[in-house]
Order: sequence, then C-alpha cells, then structure tokens
Amino acid sequence: MAELKARLQADLTAAIKNRETVRAGALRMTLAAITTEEVSGKAARELSDDEVLKVITREVKKRREAAEAFAGAGRTEQAELERSESAVLEDYLPAQLSDDELAAIVAEAVAEVEAQVGAAPGPKQMGQVIKAANAKVAGRAEGGRVAAAVKAKLS
Repeated sequence: MAELKARLQADLTAAIKNRETVRAGALRMTLAAITTEEVSGKAARELSDDEVLKVITREVKKRREAAEAFAGAGRTEQAELERSESAVLEDYLPAQLSDDELAAIVAEAVAEVEAQVGAAPGPKQMGQVIKAANAKVAGRAEGGRVAAAVKAKLS
C-alpha cells in the first residue's frame, strides 16, 4: 500500500476517535476518491504515492471551487466548511513554490526548449515550455500558476 494512503487511513482512524468531524469527513471523501481511482479502468490497481498526491490535489481544487460557489451564493457556512476541509487536505501536499522559485523553474524550462528548438521559444512553443515546467514543478504549484508564469515569460 502507498505510504501516503496508509497515513491518510491512520489519520482518519485518529480523527474518528477524537471526534473531529470536519477532518474525518475530508479524509473519508479523499480515501473514497483514491479507491475510485484505483478501481477505475479495466483492472484494479494500487496507486503510487505520486498518484495519490494527484488525487489529493484534485480534491483540494474541488473544495476551493465549491467554497467559491457557496460564497458567491451567500451560503457562508457551507463555504467555510469547504475551506476547512481544503486546509485539512493541504497538510498532505508538498509545500507550494514561491513566485520566485516558480519563475526560476520556468526560466530553466524556457532554456531547455530553446536548446531543443534552436531559437527562443515564442507563443507557439508555449505548450512545450509548460510541459517541461510541469515536469520540474511536480505538484508543488497549480497548473494555472505555471501556465500564467510561462505566458508572462514568453510575452
């Protein structure tokens, strides 16, 4: 079993014993999403820690979007619940990159693509640069932030 999944299950057990309803609910839904991911496809498989991180990232993003939707509809209590669940799950994600670190990684990616193409990459090579940058970022920054940084660098 993936180490991160085992940690999530142990933390769920502890949260249930300590009667932490928000934490238990967030962990339970995340473990359900992981299980769903494991059994999707033609054959059941066990997820690696990287794949579990992707599922957790997706769950955090869902919570943020739901919180925004609830806040926009004037349902502050539900929005706050979604934000607190998101905060619980963020503890399991690697530390996010600062803007300076992200800019440095994007600069490296631009240099790599420039070496491959033989010329300075322009807007047409944006996809290649984003792909190279995402490989280096490895879940430490959201895709939207990476894309915005690449767009700013190339324009």
